[in-house]
Amino acid sequence: MNNSVAERTKVKKMRINRRTRTIITIIVIFLFILGVYLAGTFMSNDLIQADFSQKGLKPSLKHPFGTDLLGRDMLVRTVKGLSISIVVGTVASTVSAVIALFVGVAAASGSTLLDHFINWLIDLVMGIPHTVLLILISFACGKGLKGVLIGVAVTHWTGLARLIRSEVLQIRSQQYIEVSRRLGHSSRWITINHILPHMVPQFIIGLILMFPHAIMHESSLTFLGFGLSPEQPAIGIILSESMKYISTGMWWLAFFPGLMLVIIVLLFDRLGENLKKIVDPYSAHE
Repeated sequence: MNNSVAERTKVKKMRINRRTRTIITIIVIFLFILGVYLAGTFMSNDLIQADFSQKGLKPSLKHPFGTDLLGRDMLVRTVKGLSISIVVGTVASTVSAVIALFVGVAAASGSTLLDHFINWLIDLVMGIPHTVLLILISFACGKGLKGVLIGVAVTHWTGLARLIRSEVLQIRSQQYIEVSRRLGHSSRWITINHILPHMVPQFIIGLILMFPHAIMHESSLTFLGFGLSPEQPAIGIILSESMKYISTGMWWLAFFPGLMLVIIVLLFDRLGENLKKIVDPYSAHE
């Protein structure tokens, strides 16, 4: 009997420790991403002014990421570029997640005709090559920051919308929803008070997991010339410029910005996965 209690206590401690480690991981990742954003935002633009006496320097203690052909410090340019990517990813993902929430709930709660139309729209958006659709939307909206934000926001909601739709359909089949209807509550009341609260975990997790895709697509569009303007120190612009000089042996112009972009994307993905362990009711007990 005592052994059984001891084993249960040990298992409980392991679960508490695992949950604590998950929370600590989330906090550390969030603080790192926030630190990159704040550093890039508050760094003075004077730090990336051209200085031809420092052009083409290899990585060193003074310039850890080296300098480019205009003598600009690549570490400063990379951090400022990542801060722009984080802003684009945050805004575009938030808008896209809100669209997915409303579309998914409307599809499952509305009429059959509306459900068929939304499913057709989702299939249409998902059927078009993603990069091509992003380029078309960004170009139609005048490119630049506005074009990238609109392009990423209106093309990333489909997967989350389909997931939310299936979750809403499952919730609507529950017995307490039927009891609520018999008590005289309207469909709008049921949606607001019963369905939407259950969608909060899916919404938050979907929002976080959209960040990596939004950041990568923003960088891709900018790299191809359909995104941010060349005056801005965006990662896509830095990588696009570096392609001209890699053959001359200036490998650091592409390596460090590309590496930092991959790290930020992986951290966002890791953040979403860990947040899912805490928020998602299906995995929170594990």
